[in-house]
Amino acid sequence: MRKEKTLFLIGLWVIILPYLGFPNSWRNVLFIITGLAIIYLAYLFYLETRQRLSKIVKQDKNFVDNIEEKENKQTPEIKI
Repeated sequence: MRKEKTLFLIGLWVIILPYLGFPNSWRNVLFIITGLAIIYLAYLFYLETRQRLSKIVKQDKNFVDNIEEKENKQTPEIKI
Protein backbone atom coordinates (compact mmCIF):
# COMPACT_ATOMS: atom_id res chain seq x y z
CA MET A 1 0.00 0.00 0.00
CA ARG A 2 2.95 2.28 0.55
CA LYS A 3 3.84 2.32 -3.17
CA GLU A 4 0.28 3.24 -4.08
CA LYS A 5 0.29 6.20 -1.70
CA THR A 6 3.65 7.33 -3.05
CA LEU A 7 2.35 7.16 -6.61
CA PHE A 8 -0.72 9.17 -5.59
CA LEU A 9 1.47 11.86 -3.98
CA ILE A 10 3.71 12.03 -7.05
CA GLY A 11 0.59 12.53 -9.17
CA LEU A 12 -0.45 15.45 -6.96
CA TRP A 13 3.07 16.84 -7.18
CA VAL A 14 2.93 16.75 -11.00
CA ILE A 15 -0.41 18.58 -10.94
CA ILE A 16 0.77 21.45 -8.71
CA LEU A 17 4.40 21.72 -9.89
CA PRO A 18 3.74 24.14 -12.80
CA TYR A 19 1.95 26.59 -10.46
CA LEU A 20 4.63 26.80 -7.77
CA GLY A 21 6.63 29.54 -9.48
CA PHE A 22 9.92 27.71 -10.04
CA PRO A 23 12.16 29.00 -12.85
CA ASN A 24 11.96 26.95 -16.07
CA SER A 25 15.33 25.25 -15.57
CA TRP A 26 14.39 24.16 -12.02
CA ARG A 27 10.95 23.05 -13.17
CA ASN A 28 12.47 20.90 -15.93
CA VAL A 29 14.86 19.25 -13.46
CA LEU A 30 12.01 18.60 -11.01
CA PHE A 31 9.90 17.05 -13.78
CA ILE A 32 12.81 14.80 -14.78
CA ILE A 33 13.32 13.67 -11.18
CA THR A 34 9.58 13.05 -10.85
CA GLY A 35 9.58 11.02 -14.07
CA LEU A 36 12.46 8.90 -12.79
CA ALA A 37 10.54 8.28 -9.55
CA ILE A 38 7.50 7.14 -11.56
CA ILE A 39 9.69 4.80 -13.62
CA TYR A 40 11.17 3.33 -10.43
CA LEU A 41 7.72 2.76 -8.91
CA ALA A 42 6.49 1.15 -12.11
CA TYR A 43 9.47 -1.21 -12.01
CA LEU A 44 8.67 -2.13 -8.39
CA PHE A 45 5.06 -2.84 -9.36
CA TYR A 46 6.32 -5.02 -12.22
CA LEU A 47 8.57 -7.04 -9.91
CA GLU A 48 5.78 -7.49 -7.38
CA THR A 49 3.34 -8.67 -10.05
CA ARG A 50 5.88 -11.07 -11.54
CA GLN A 51 6.59 -12.54 -8.11
CA ARG A 52 2.87 -12.94 -7.38
CA LEU A 53 2.27 -14.64 -10.74
CA SER A 54 5.17 -17.04 -10.23
CA LYS A 55 3.61 -18.15 -6.93
CA ILE A 56 0.32 -18.83 -8.73
CA VAL A 57 2.08 -20.87 -11.43
CA LYS A 58 3.91 -22.93 -8.80
CA GLN A 59 0.60 -23.75 -7.13
CA ASP A 60 -0.95 -24.85 -10.44
CA LYS A 61 1.70 -27.50 -11.11
CA ASN A 62 -0.02 -30.15 -9.01
CA PHE A 63 -0.59 -33.45 -10.81
CA VAL A 64 -4.19 -34.56 -11.12
CA ASP A 65 -4.94 -37.98 -12.52
CA ASN A 66 -7.88 -38.20 -14.90
CA ILE A 67 -10.50 -40.67 -13.78
CA GLU A 68 -12.75 -42.20 -16.38
CA GLU A 69 -16.41 -42.28 -15.51
CA LYS A 70 -18.43 -45.40 -16.18
CA GLU A 71 -20.80 -45.03 -19.11
CA ASN A 72 -23.70 -46.92 -17.54
CA LYS A 73 -23.55 -45.22 -14.19
CA GLN A 74 -26.92 -43.61 -13.49
CA THR A 75 -28.58 -42.51 -10.32
CA PRO A 76 -31.63 -44.60 -9.38
CA GLU A 77 -34.94 -42.81 -9.45
CA ILE A 78 -37.14 -42.92 -6.39
CA LYS A 79 -40.83 -43.49 -7.19
CA ILE A 80 -43.46 -42.55 -4.69
